[in-house]
Amino acid sequence: MRKPWIVGMLLAGVLLAACSDPASGPEAAPSSVAPPGPAGTTHQQAPGTPAATAKAPVVLYLGDSLAMEAQKVVGQELRRDLRAEYTSKPYSGTTVCDYLEGTGAKSLVPDRDKAAALVRSLRPDFVVLQFWGNAWGYTWCMDGITHAGAPTTYFKRYKADMARLTEQIATAGGGRRPRIVWVAQGPDPITPDRVRRVNELYTRQAAASGDLVADAGAKVSAAGARYSWVQYLPCTAYERAHSAYCTQPDRDRTALHLDKDYLHFCLAPTTSTPKPCPVRSPGILRIAREITRVIGRTPAD
Repeated sequence: MRKPWIVGMLLAGVLLAACSDPASGPEAAPSSVAPPGPAGTTHQQAPGTPAATAKAPVVLYLGDSLAMEAQKVVGQELRRDLRAEYTSKPYSGTTVCDYLEGTGAKSLVPDRDKAAALVRSLRPDFVVLQFWGNAWGYTWCMDGITHAGAPTTYFKRYKADMARLTEQIATAGGGRRPRIVWVAQGPDPITPDRVRRVNELYTRQAAASGDLVADAGAKVSAAGARYSWVQYLPCTAYERAHSAYCTQPDRDRTALHLDKDYLHFCLAPTTSTPKPCPVRSPGILRIAREITRVIGRTPAD
């Protein structure tokens, strides 16, 4: 009975490492959005002056393959709704410790793109952190600790890394400490309890340090079944009004995942080259809108 589970775990690792480089051609990006730069980096700044009643936030978005595929849409939503100045530096296959300074060659993130380094250079108001919680042993900075092999050690290490990253970001911010937004993740069909516990760690860390949680995972979960994985959900009013986001209007439901990818939300096949998702994908938009909503209700300093 263990063989299918092990195969599933291996598949999960491959999916997390691959990230979103859909084989289909990209749709045209809105003219107001800058094209992505090298290594999946985007930098967008709103034109004009924000309304006098609210300071336009400076937002830094970091994370793994889920952030890689969502970065373009997150930037569009933040820029359109909040006139945000936005920078994204996601790296596929990463977890929290990859963005810690001091990890050296064991990290998948270069020193220039560590969270603290970017905070010092960009001076953001918000640092959005989106991690599935790499649990499969190929992120070097985890020192071989896996959820399957040692769950207690895995959660203990994950918690410690979150606290260290929070401290490094706060120190880098100095007198202008950014607020951290931990993005709670959606259901995992292989280890649903792991994601629930990782999300609990995000909530506890945010409460302890005065930061925020964007429960984007709830937006890609069924009502009343937060940690039960689903491929389809009923279309929202927004999705019905924008037909490209209600993928099966005759059944009043929309697709969150492709048939062969339970993890990512980009509705196009992944390949080995990390890129933002180039096709309209309801799950990504739901996640981006929740991140934007949480930042929008929190005034920038």
